[in-house]
Amino acid sequence: MLTAACSQIPWDAAVGAESTPATQPAAPALPLPVAIPAPRVPAPEAKSAASPMARPPAAAAAVEPRPIAKTLEAKDLEPPRAVDLSRPADDLWGRIRAGFAMDDLDSPLVGVRERWYASQPDYLKRMVERSKLYLYYIVEELDKRGMPTEIALLPMVESAFNPMAYSRSHASGLWQFIPSTGKRHQLTQNWWADERRDVVASTNAALDYLQALYDLHGDWHLALASYNFGENGVSRAIERNRAKGLPTDYLNLKMPPETRGYVPKLQALKNIIANPDAFGVSLEPIPNEPYFATVPTPTAIDIRLAARFAEMSVDELIALNPAINRPMISGPHTQSLVLPADRVDNFHRNLDTYDQPLTSWQAYTLKNGDTLDKLAAKHGIALPKLKLANGITSKTKVRPGFELLLPLKGSSVGAEPLPAVFRQPALPPARRGGSIHIVRKGETLYGIARRYHVNTDSLLRWNHVGVLTTGQRLIIYRGPAKSRKSANPIKLSAVQK
Repeated sequence: MLTAACSQIPWDAAVGAESTPATQPAAPALPLPVAIPAPRVPAPEAKSAASPMARPPAAAAAVEPRPIAKTLEAKDLEPPRAVDLSRPADDLWGRIRAGFAMDDLDSPLVGVRERWYASQPDYLKRMVERSKLYLYYIVEELDKRGMPTEIALLPMVESAFNPMAYSRSHASGLWQFIPSTGKRHQLTQNWWADERRDVVASTNAALDYLQALYDLHGDWHLALASYNFGENGVSRAIERNRAKGLPTDYLNLKMPPETRGYVPKLQALKNIIANPDAFGVSLEPIPNEPYFATVPTPTAIDIRLAARFAEMSVDELIALNPAINRPMISGPHTQSLVLPADRVDNFHRNLDTYDQPLTSWQAYTLKNGDTLDKLAAKHGIALPKLKLANGITSKTKVRPGFELLLPLKGSSVGAEPLPAVFRQPALPPARRGGSIHIVRKGETLYGIARRYHVNTDSLLRWNHVGVLTTGQRLIIYRGPAKSRKSANPIKLSAVQK
């Protein structure tokens, strides 16, 4: 991945499990200050013979020397150099393509998703920009396990590569673990941190889970369906078909609509990544090298101070350490700190020469007679900020014995703004009152939008359609009459025409 530090990324606007162009927060482009050399021919490492995805290693080849021109003598030319075709590609996309190993899914839904993604270039660009921080690590872990590299694209389906993504079902992180599944895979969720958002921990848990699902079914499409629907749900669907003498592959199982469309989304993204030019998509190169490294966390350190030691912004630090829940990092609860690879030396050097306390916060246990407003005034911090720093909401039971963080006396932390990560996760709005429209011959998105007093962007977002087909079912969400009348005029894009 990138060797330079990432640009500032606002992670405060959390999104749902699959973000849409209308709700997904934009991420500024990450600069590529180093020149990207022309990619060499990629050749994947050989997989273990025991792996069902084994691929033969590429053989090394030598370049034949060109004939020596008559005007030059042999001594004036450089000797021919061997080209090692087994050397990894410079561009991570080439390495990902070389590792594709799943059977392609043949379903009309794949084409629908291809058209939808290809019609949303800004959305794809935001996902790719965010992925640059994490993608190399995921691909490395897949290669170590001999797993197909299509799986590296799964966070695009799950979270649009936003580690702060949070769904209405309380799924969180790049891989969208719900609380119970996270606990089952040893992802700690406590007052200090939520490892469902931890890039390293959640990636390892997701890959462990997916491999176990593949071992259960012997099929990657069924493994992916189980990741979305649950292994018990898929197993029941298989047994129903088996009892009826019907095929038990993914396309022939009866599953919820979301799961029916889940693998086609991944297949569509795979097809686009495999041949972006065919879809009019431009992919920025991603260096095939580590973007981040981990360092041991001190016993306790303020987030701001850790960012200062690494000579990066707080937002940059949080983008790599999104599991953190508090403004102070507790070593016993967060044992590793993730930093850009080129900032690790800075962090150690500044930490070693710093001779002041590493934190401006202190733990405090409420006693009889304590109130939050009195404690806030005594420690020089606004009450709303104190609640935010401690995750206190209207549902929190604050009573004697309750533990919280307070600013140390004499520190200026109470006057400083809290990082945006400490805002409560934003839930996707609940959708009620949806109706179904069945597309008739000759109808257009523009005409349907006008009929229901909505805009075409909303229709695309609700239904993920690329082109309309007769008999297609569209979901329509209609707001109150007053809000419909005051809605912005409908804008028609080239795709919608």
